[in-house]
This record gives sequence, structure tokens and C-alpha cells, in this order.
Amino acid sequence: MTDSTDSPTNSTANCPTDPQALADAVTQAMWSRDRASQGLGIQILSVKPGYALMRMPVRGDMVNGHHTCHGGFMFALADSAFAFACNSYNQNTVASACHIDFLAPAREGDVLEAEAVERSVSGRTGVYDITLRTRSGKAVALFRGKSYRIKGEVIAGLEQVASSH
Repeated sequence: MTDSTDSPTNSTANCPTDPQALADAVTQAMWSRDRASQGLGIQILSVKPGYALMRMPVRGDMVNGHHTCHGGFMFALADSAFAFACNSYNQNTVASACHIDFLAPAREGDVLEAEAVERSVSGRTGVYDITLRTRSGKAVALFRGKSYRIKGEVIAGLEQVASSH
């Protein structure tokens, strides 16, 4: 776009023409409504079609009685990365099942990164693997999410970019 006032989320006339532009527009739209992720201090580092990388600092109010990050907060970070990865095609997609394996504790002051990778998409369903790591690269959890595409679009009215999904 040459005019900085153009916004792909405001008009079908400005519909993104490539998968990455669509993923960027969907990311902006979802993030503007995602008060849960914002409230947890989650940051988006990267979203591509079928992929997301997000970060969350482990705050003092996120630790449990063992002085480690509560597993629910780790799950929430993984689930957010899962959501951004599987909705990156602008097709409303929800979780149908999720599983997490905790490998090591995260501690107050750690910064966790969740990397979501699409493994399979067939029809309305998909499988995504999310790895949670500390900044030093130590894996602390593995999350697998199964997605189900429902009616509608994240950004209503945008034409779908031609893809195999």
C-alpha cells in the first residue's frame, strides 16, 4: 500500500493480496480484542501463516506455592500462540482439544517464548505443536492443540487468499 492511511482491516477494497499480509491483518484484528493475552503481558514476536511466536514474562503474581510459574499461565501462553497460528488464514478456528506436558519449571523473572507450528490441516481440522522455552532455549513445556474451523472470518468480509486450507 502506498497511502499510509490505508488499513487492510477497514475495507475489502484493501484486502491483503498475499498470505503474509493476511496473517498480519488478522493478527492486528485479533490482538485488538484479546484482553486476556494483553493482561498476561504476552507479546507477539511473529505471526506467519500457520505459525506464531509469542513471549510472556513470568511475574511475581504468576508463581505458585512452589515458587514456580503456575502451569495455567504456561498453558495460557501456549494457547494464545496456538490461537494466532491457527487463525492466521482469517478463518475462524477454535480449539477442539489441547494437551500439555510440563518438562521443567519456569521461575519468576523468566521470559517464556511459545513457538506454535502447524503440523497438519485437513478439511476443518488441524494439529499444532507449541514449544515453550526460556530465553536461554531450555524447553519447559510441550503443548499440542487440535483445531476446528467454524463459520465466519476473523475479519468479516475479507476475501480468502487462495490456499490449500
